[in-house]
Amino acid sequence: MTAHSRTLTIDDTTLRDGEQSAGVAFSQDEKRAIASHLVDLGVPELEIGIPAMGAEERDSIRDLAGLNLNARLLVWSRMSEADLQQCHDLGVWAVDLSVPLSDQQLRYKLGWRRDQALAAIRHLVPQARAMGLEVIVGGEDASRADPDFLLQAAETAQAAGARRFRFADTLGVMEPFGTCAIFQQLRAAVDLELEMHAHDDLGLATANTLAAAVGGATHVNTTVNGLGERAGNAALEEVVMGLRKLYGFQVDVDLSRFLALSHRVAAAANRPLSWHKSLVGEGAFTHEAGIHVDGLLKHPLNYQGVDPAELGRSHRLVLGKHSGAHAVRRVYHDLGITLNDGQAGVVLQQIRAFVVRHKRLPETPELQAFHHTLGDASRSLLTDCL
Repeated sequence: MTAHSRTLTIDDTTLRDGEQSAGVAFSQDEKRAIASHLVDLGVPELEIGIPAMGAEERDSIRDLAGLNLNARLLVWSRMSEADLQQCHDLGVWAVDLSVPLSDQQLRYKLGWRRDQALAAIRHLVPQARAMGLEVIVGGEDASRADPDFLLQAAETAQAAGARRFRFADTLGVMEPFGTCAIFQQLRAAVDLELEMHAHDDLGLATANTLAAAVGGATHVNTTVNGLGERAGNAALEEVVMGLRKLYGFQVDVDLSRFLALSHRVAAAANRPLSWHKSLVGEGAFTHEAGIHVDGLLKHPLNYQGVDPAELGRSHRLVLGKHSGAHAVRRVYHDLGITLNDGQAGVVLQQIRAFVVRHKRLPETPELQAFHHTLGDASRSLLTDCL
């Protein structure tokens, strides 16, 4: 574990890249609620839309800007004069002017040469500045760009007056060691703010985001629950906790009230959380295995890498096939029922049979029913004796 004293800034793009996830469309009321909740948690920057999408999108952006939220608001634009003109007079702080930097996308997406990309940066960054906007130059598909050309693009952005350079792993093909190395090179080459934009196609978005921070990033893009195109983006909750717990970064975001936002975004996007989703999934702090439950009851730190209270949550003990008698007694005690060792053993057999048969955990009414059978069994035994 390496300690870092510097502060890292979250630039959340749930309302832009998150909404670009296939089939996701937020209503304006949902956008307002999500933006307000993010700001209430202390997220300082929000990327809120794409002006070139049309008048309705621009009206949405103006509406969010009109909330006067305590956050810097950004919009996304292609490195195009026509797109940039749509960013005028929206009440936002900055624009991300995005341009492909890989030869693959330059040639087969735009039909450009490398020098044309650099010329566009030189031409459009000053125009955006003249409109009163701070400028982020977004390097689309930067992870597949020639490293020397990538540095040249960042240097060109700085010379043109950009405030920040965004490194986009557009296809989610980076790995953490390479990410850290390229950010170290960028940090040595320019004085710009540096931002990481990671996708999760290989399941490495959060890891790559943390690596970028270690390598010198000042800003990172996130989305609530990791929502985003294809496999998603780096999850806000994972990035904040990882930066704090693993590297000691200062991140001024309060996650103790995050769960409500997580559920709100999941509902608005119609993307239910996986049971196993880290930190916010139902199973994240749920314990069944007897050895783990026994250790947790003896001392929480025996099986606690993250304190669930930091996310406004608590540990939950459930009874299933792998539970032990200790857990059975504890769960029934919480239901107001006292079991002796023999009773706990009988109930445990019922629980195990139930889970195998129904492929789910028993709920409170079923646990109470198992207890009632103990009384039935005792009465039957008493009748036999009489």
